[in-house]
Amino acid sequence: MFTIPNILSFVRLLLVPVFLVLIVRGEDGFALLVLVISSATDYLDGVLARWLNQVSRLGQLLDPAADRLFIFTALIGLAVRGVIPWWLVAIIVGRDVMLLVLGVILANHGFGPLPVHHLGKVATFCLFYALPILMIGQAFPNLALFTAPIGWAFALWGAFLYWWAGVIYFSETARVTRKPLLGEDVSESDTLGR
Repeated sequence: MFTIPNILSFVRLLLVPVFLVLIVRGEDGFALLVLVISSATDYLDGVLARWLNQVSRLGQLLDPAADRLFIFTALIGLAVRGVIPWWLVAIIVGRDVMLLVLGVILANHGFGPLPVHHLGKVATFCLFYALPILMIGQAFPNLALFTAPIGWAFALWGAFLYWWAGVIYFSETARVTRKPLLGEDVSESDTLGR
């Protein structure tokens, strides 16, 4: 549990509330510095986990959890300040609530979680970069003319892909949890992680 990569992941999680406070207070320069430190530890914990052969299930859970929390805190902090609209927060959080419900449905049917779809990864990538790019425009207003269109393009495209992946997860959940019709065989390809 207390491997070097896991400790770095715990440090990232501890930086999340610091990041939120800095964003809400409008200290975007310091918030960006915290984000850079978090990104560096994110990269470092992955490299060290492979190099030291310390890949663990806990680390595989902590890493995406920290990424998701940084996205949520940036969304909430920027929405509180009026930099981004609350509807964008609702769209992104709504999709994750849907995935949580799908996870419960899958578990109730005896299935493990669905494999991550590449669209979900691309969407997370877009959102992970959209919010810091928008923050750069807040920290350095002279750059906002350039950062705002790029940040909004990443944010809107990321939200769209986030939901597109969500629809795929929904349809896949419906497919694997449906009851077979009388006389219908269920092949191994129709099951996940039983």
